[in-house]
Amino acid sequence: MSQPVRRLPGRGLERRRVALATGVGLDVTLGGPEGAPPILFLHGFPESARTWRHQLADLAREYRVAAPDQRGYAGSDKPSEIADYSVDRLVADVFALADALGFGRFVLAGHDWGGAVAWAAALRDPGRLRGLVIANAPHPYVFQDRLWRDRAQREASQYISAYRSPGAAAAIRARGLERFLDEALAPHLPPGRLTAADRRAYVEEWSRPGALEAMLNWYAASPVVVPPADDPGPRPAWLARAFPQVAAPVLVIWGRRDRALPRAQLADLPAHAPDLTIREVDAGHFVTWERPEPVTDAIRTFLTRLA
Repeated sequence: MSQPVRRLPGRGLERRRVALATGVGLDVTLGGPEGAPPILFLHGFPESARTWRHQLADLAREYRVAAPDQRGYAGSDKPSEIADYSVDRLVADVFALADALGFGRFVLAGHDWGGAVAWAAALRDPGRLRGLVIANAPHPYVFQDRLWRDRAQREASQYISAYRSPGAAAAIRARGLERFLDEALAPHLPPGRLTAADRRAYVEEWSRPGALEAMLNWYAASPVVVPPADDPGPRPAWLARAFPQVAAPVLVIWGRRDRALPRAQLADLPAHAPDLTIREVDAGHFVTWERPEPVTDAIRTFLTRLA
């Protein structure tokens, strides 16, 4: 692990560059007492570690917190091949980062795509996780099943097919990053919630060479099948096979006004996570910073229970 450190003023947090055994370097936000119970936070599309900024600042008072800009995002490394963003490699980054930071067993939290990686990590190596926190991110089996049998979910997910198009990054860049922000983020938030500082930060991150291509490669590499809205086609064969349960205690925080992920995603979760707590919040998809206080309170209550 390399050690360049940049302090974040007024938050008790710092930024470090961390080299992973998987071959990529990630920019990581760190805070909290050394040796305190660790929590690793994963962001989603099209964000960065900023997704969790409110929770990091609060929980760092008594927990060791870490939030990477995941591969492909912001200043972290951006491998060029679609295969570099397979679920296996994204999960490998999680455990390689935990190892680099000296985390043995830890709590893993994820929002959106970060939540998808967190679900997968909990299934791949359950012994490493003390608990799992999911914010508006679908369980892999439930999501694919809903895409097949729920037209509303298929309609809400058609953007995935658009993001998988070979020319998607070039098209976004041609229309302008400000317009992309107004299409991808602003409609999911109450008026005024997206500040000028937020806008500057996101546009700066997306402007970096290769950033748009790398971010969209997460979609291109995903095995999720998104049928046309009016024709689900044949049921994916793997849905007929037994699917493992998540052994760790799970907290799911859900912004119930999420337009991309209708709350029907919650209905089938108990069959996949026996130790499950669901907390719904009056918010949209970007719940961690639209309504930070109830999100942080729910996490804190969950962590107290795990102690």
